[in-house]
Amino acid sequence: MGLAVQSGDVNAIRIESFGDSDALEPTEIDRPDPDAGQVLLDVRAAGINFADIMQRRGEYPGGPQPPFTPGMEAAGVVDEADGTDLSEGDRVVGLVGQGGYAEYALADAGALFPIPDGMSFEEAAGFPVQYLTAHNCLFEWGGLEDGERVLIHAAAGGVGTAAVQLASRAGAEVFGTASTSEKLDLAAELGCDHPINYTETDFATEVGAITDGGLDLVLDGVGGESFEKSLDALAPFGRIVAYGVASGEPGRVETPELLFGNNSVIGYHLGQASQQAPQRVFSAVEDLTEGFSSGELEVVVGETFDLKDASEAHAHIENRESTGKVVLVP
Repeated sequence: MGLAVQSGDVNAIRIESFGDSDALEPTEIDRPDPDAGQVLLDVRAAGINFADIMQRRGEYPGGPQPPFTPGMEAAGVVDEADGTDLSEGDRVVGLVGQGGYAEYALADAGALFPIPDGMSFEEAAGFPVQYLTAHNCLFEWGGLEDGERVLIHAAAGGVGTAAVQLASRAGAEVFGTASTSEKLDLAAELGCDHPINYTETDFATEVGAITDGGLDLVLDGVGGESFEKSLDALAPFGRIVAYGVASGEPGRVETPELLFGNNSVIGYHLGQASQQAPQRVFSAVEDLTEGFSSGELEVVVGETFDLKDASEAHAHIENRESTGKVVLVP
């Protein structure tokens, strides 16, 4: 990010050293100065992702080193867009890579797309990471087909609420895990056919009793024991798309565990994929935009926090108090 002092300072959140949620410090930074191909975005809402929390802790592989401004997705209005196909005043949302927890942020023009008609900035801020991840993991990476059985962990979370809706819309039989009855009720409202409270029931046992054969696809952003049990719950030719390690313990698999079931484990990382195969990632945007415009899909915004209260917002997520998308509003 090129920084140059322009008209006034910009309110932002900085991380000066790794740590708990108190490491998120409200401060002022210089207004960013876009390079060629970049857009200066007047941020109206910034999404919070678990990857932000891992970066804050210093646990994110290849993550930024302090000091830095966190935040990988934002929605707002184009302020400067010289040399790009965007225009000043356009309502856009997308991936900013880093720096979204601020009043102004930089983004590559190619990583931004129009906010669907009728969608608020807060809803839009829950669109890029969650819905691109969910769509890609289900379809572009996971190959989900009509009638297949899919298990979605953390079904009431950001990615989970998106994935449940998309899978149900595609005609899949949807299983989902969550920790409270309120979260399970939300997942059911969104299209989850079999909500499972993983704190009270062994989900692999429950899946086995219901399916009498196993799952075709699992979306796992948890890792650890959740991944291992998911592997046990796969049907022949079933696959797992691993897209996160929220438990702090990566899922591990020995090749012989896959051989006799003809099973697959597929890795997915939105940031790397959007750089290495942008067409594959962003091919989902058209379908998602149609779904939002038609009302078939919705971004479930759980809570919004003022930008200055970013530490409180992180703690809210870490304490497993959140449902849907948590958003910061400058």
